[in-house]
Amino acid sequence: QPTEERERLIQSGKHYCEMLPIEYVPSEIYMQVYQEALKNYARPTAEAVGRLADKIIAGKGRQVVLVSLARAGIPIGILLKRYIRWKYQVEVNHYSISIIRGRGIDHNAMKFLLQHYQPQQLLFVDGWIGKGAILKELKKELAAYPGVSTDIAVAADPANVTELCGTHEDLLIPSSCLNCTVSGLVSRTFLRDDIIGKEDFHGAVYYGALKNEDLSYSFIDAIEQKFTKENIPNESKQALKTTGIDEVTHLAKEYGIADINLIKPGIGEATRVLLRRVPWKILVAEDACDDPALAHIFRLAEEKDVPVERHPLSHYKACGMIKK
Repeated sequence: QPTEERERLIQSGKHYCEMLPIEYVPSEIYMQVYQEALKNYARPTAEAVGRLADKIIAGKGRQVVLVSLARAGIPIGILLKRYIRWKYQVEVNHYSISIIRGRGIDHNAMKFLLQHYQPQQLLFVDGWIGKGAILKELKKELAAYPGVSTDIAVAADPANVTELCGTHEDLLIPSSCLNCTVSGLVSRTFLRDDIIGKEDFHGAVYYGALKNEDLSYSFIDAIEQKFTKENIPNESKQALKTTGIDEVTHLAKEYGIADINLIKPGIGEATRVLLRRVPWKILVAEDACDDPALAHIFRLAEEKDVPVERHPLSHYKACGMIKK
């Protein structure tokens, strides 16, 4: 469904997993911005993936099975698999699973994984953590699976909720700039009982019509070319004592927003608001107004006529606010 219709339905109580946005090909100018982001942020993304992979091997060992959360976790899972093969000469298995806020994890998929692997081998992977809603959902769902780690491995954790990350910076991971054309032409997952049976995995749509626009592997290859075996220290900003949810709660109070799900913090989340929700405004950290990592956000906001406001954000470079 078109974005406006979908947003109206979501806010009147229909669950977001029961419908999908129409995926479109971004404008030529936006694609230039994406290519620019890829050129500038391939190296920091590759370094974050390398740091994360080292932590994974040190903590979980070489028998680890990567389980990406669909969809933002898929490219990161593939990069981790490739980095581990490149640096450690180990071929780890990699799957992708659906988890839906408010509906939980795909239990048929979990059953499948646990028929094939030991619980302690599984490690969930995502692209980044915004405010930590999916991590909370994951922890709740995994109570039913003794021995399965509730850790989530992410390239970037600006919310400051996990040590299993490549960086605590609000890093621009270039894949966050695009939808299915950087995720193997797969939609976000959906769950509707008129389509998905009791024994089925959660569903996803394959957008074959966009085959000529598919950049999934050019993204993977661009990051892979920047892999390094050197142990690059993470030049992290001053460690914050607070977490992202503290900042989001503060913003909700300041802007009179009752539902914190309408606040999407971080570069990745702000981008998604502009790509597939109806944005109210975008907040940009005062010290990030000239940051090239936000070029695509300014471009999208301009295309969609969305106001951009400077704000003293501490965990994030940008924050998307959904229109009520």
